[in-house]
Amino acid sequence: MSRSVLETIIGGLVLLVAGGFLIFAFNATQVTTTGGSSLWATFDNASGVSVGTDVRVAGLKVGSVTGQRVDTETFMARVDLSIIPGINLPQDSSARIVPDGLLGNIYIEIEPGGAEETLKPGERIQFTQGSVNVVDMLGRFIFSLSDAAAEGAQ
Repeated sequence: MSRSVLETIIGGLVLLVAGGFLIFAFNATQVTTTGGSSLWATFDNASGVSVGTDVRVAGLKVGSVTGQRVDTETFMARVDLSIIPGINLPQDSSARIVPDGLLGNIYIEIEPGGAEETLKPGERIQFTQGSVNVVDMLGRFIFSLSDAAAEGAQ
């Protein structure tokens, strides 16, 4: 009988530790379960963006990407964003897709504008800049260096 009680106590402790770990992981990832405002933006190139990608203002996480699809009229990437409550972005704010360092993760940086009016839930961020293909840029840079070297040799 005492072995059964000991197993029950150990099982309860394991469940308690697992529950504590889940609470810690939930808080550490800054997952928000409450609403906030839903905004959207279109980008000519949304490479690297996926559901869950961070949305930041001044380098701090203020939301995440909640959906993405191709706009069938413009053939641009439409990205749906969820912004935490209390962040009221001016209507002339801009969004751009940037890497976190040279080889880091992609995130969406929102630069607040100066307009008095703020974006309402469901509205579009008008001014955007898509992601930059670093490999393509590096190839162009190397190509321009080889052109300059060829001209210098003549």
